[in-house]
Amino acid sequence: MPSRRSGEEAAPGPVWSEPGTLLEHVPVAVLGLDEKGRIHYWGPGAQDLFGYEAAEAIGRSAAVLFPRAGADGVDSAELLVERGLTLGYWRVRMTARHRDGAVFDCGLRVFPVTGAAGRSVVLGLASRSEELDRVKTNLAFLDALFETCPIGLVMLDEDLRYVHLNQALADMDGVPIEDHIGRRMEDIMITSDGGAYSGLLRAVADEGRPVISALVALRTPGHPDRDQIRSVSLFPLSRAVGTRPGVGGLLVDVTDREQALVEVAAGRQRLDLLHRAASRIGTTLDVEVTARELVDTVVAEFCDAAAVEVVDWMDEPEVFVPESPLRTRRIASGTTLPPPAPELVSGLTHVTYPPDSTIHTTLRTGRPICVPVDDDFVTRTVIHQARARLLIDSGLTCLLIAPLIARGTVQGIVMFGRSAARPAFSDQDLSLAAELASRAALCLDNARLYSRVQDIALTLQRALLPTALATGPTLRIAHRYLPGSHVTEVGGDWYDVTELPGGRIALVVGDVMGHGVPAAAAMGRLRITAKALARQNLDPGDLMAELDACAQEAGIELATCLYIRYDPGTGRALVANAGHPPPLVRRPDGTVLMVDDVLGVPLGVGGLPFGTTEIALHEGDLLALYTDGLVETRDQDIDEGVRALCDRLAALTETSGEPEALEEAADTVLAGLLPDAPTDDTVLVLAHVGRRPPVEPVR
Repeated sequence: MPSRRSGEEAAPGPVWSEPGTLLEHVPVAVLGLDEKGRIHYWGPGAQDLFGYEAAEAIGRSAAVLFPRAGADGVDSAELLVERGLTLGYWRVRMTARHRDGAVFDCGLRVFPVTGAAGRSVVLGLASRSEELDRVKTNLAFLDALFETCPIGLVMLDEDLRYVHLNQALADMDGVPIEDHIGRRMEDIMITSDGGAYSGLLRAVADEGRPVISALVALRTPGHPDRDQIRSVSLFPLSRAVGTRPGVGGLLVDVTDREQALVEVAAGRQRLDLLHRAASRIGTTLDVEVTARELVDTVVAEFCDAAAVEVVDWMDEPEVFVPESPLRTRRIASGTTLPPPAPELVSGLTHVTYPPDSTIHTTLRTGRPICVPVDDDFVTRTVIHQARARLLIDSGLTCLLIAPLIARGTVQGIVMFGRSAARPAFSDQDLSLAAELASRAALCLDNARLYSRVQDIALTLQRALLPTALATGPTLRIAHRYLPGSHVTEVGGDWYDVTELPGGRIALVVGDVMGHGVPAAAAMGRLRITAKALARQNLDPGDLMAELDACAQEAGIELATCLYIRYDPGTGRALVANAGHPPPLVRRPDGTVLMVDDVLGVPLGVGGLPFGTTEIALHEGDLLALYTDGLVETRDQDIDEGVRALCDRLAALTETSGEPEALEEAADTVLAGLLPDAPTDDTVLVLAHVGRRPPVEPVR
């Protein structure tokens, strides 16, 4: 047994601590007595406690150790033996004497031990009473401290996981003690300090540096909406034999004292939310995507549920009339609450609010409103009884309704909802909601205006593009127009096929630089002019010069155009080109010819003549006209794209003039060349060539 070391100083007070195991704190002597009270066994701890070596003690009466008799005159040694044998276990305090004559109070535990031969020995465990009292006092103090101390106490292991904590800390966290054990401290004390607190914990565990009264701003899973400030003191735990390393801590809630820090922390969180909203909301010019970005930003962090609704304006102008019912369309929603909350926020597309509803109030004043979810609100705002019951049963206890108003136009509303697990919305929350709604409304208005312009441009473009092209036995046509991405949906690509006097046919394809309404309008002007000039039977070069003059007069700065006049009687085709990708001719044997003999300047430049070239088209040839959207991408220049188109045309297995085969050929070419998300408009015209006898001129 370990013994008290020589030279060890006395304890400085009634409650003190020292490194080592419990037996190092309280040396225990082990000795054995026979039936007559003689010392039969002498352990090392006994030598340390009483001062006798084993040779001196064994065989002697235990009275040398316990000289005083009991109150009834019975010898102390005999009493130990008698009580040990009869009671089986006896605890007593006796006066003991050291070999040097010093007297001390001794605590004893005695019990019988029977050997193999059936002989019984009374085994005794002895310690100094003062040391036992000190340890018991320490343990009692620690038990009382953990049970009654109002300060949070915690013990963490080397991985900073909870090993032990008191109820005061569990109450502070709002999490039961058993739910702490085994979890990391930073999982309970959630900070927004960029990892500074976690680094502080790790430094104490790894480097043994204590921390005194550090102020930490945090939230906990048990109180997710309550900002707290705690004074935290941390210290490394003893690494004595039999103990595990780790960190101990004392935590005091000083939120009331440090309210300024709480407000700073809350303000920082609001600023962080606004910063994220600025970067997440309005990334596209799509109304529904913008609304979804707003919902994703606020749900869980700011509220338990959110919905964005836009007003369905039935008539122009878009004027809000408080005295009339308001009809909205819900375009985004989300919630973290269990059913029936998901059905409440997403189960309805169109909503009608009666006059004098809370929605009318917030739109009339232009300011957010916070309302409790009670009978009065439900009666004034919700028309359908089933929806009213869903709202009551959803778990939401308060709503914050903010108007979406931009450039003087009411866009709609955004609603934020909280359950009883969160505090009601504060004045700061109303200000934050107003800022979020203002930013979202501007993004929604931009998206709405863009969508309106796009609709106008699309309508104009579709009206100006041909719905059907002239075809016949000598020229069968398959044509495709594909808009680019959402951002460049409307462009200036165009094409046409026109029957000319004498049975000839004109094919034209062009591309006006730019997108939107101006490009669509310029495209329509050039297409109509080209059709009119073609019917005047002008030479292709002269036609291109007239078209160039028209472009200059109209202020069209840059446009490309390809014009082909084909005579089925002779098989001759005259080609004029104003800066457009060259036409391709696929022969029946799979050979592909690129017609690039003439390449004039684009329309709108002016000052230069346009030449023509003549090619011979044979029965079964396939003529391909296209715009640069088919052959030019960010990762591929136009020459590589044209070569790829040639390869696709050569690889076609069916090029007959049957309509189904021609349509399939057009789809095959597009599928092989266009990316999944093209960024530019694309036109492809495939013309299968036939022949007929020439028409005799009328005399």
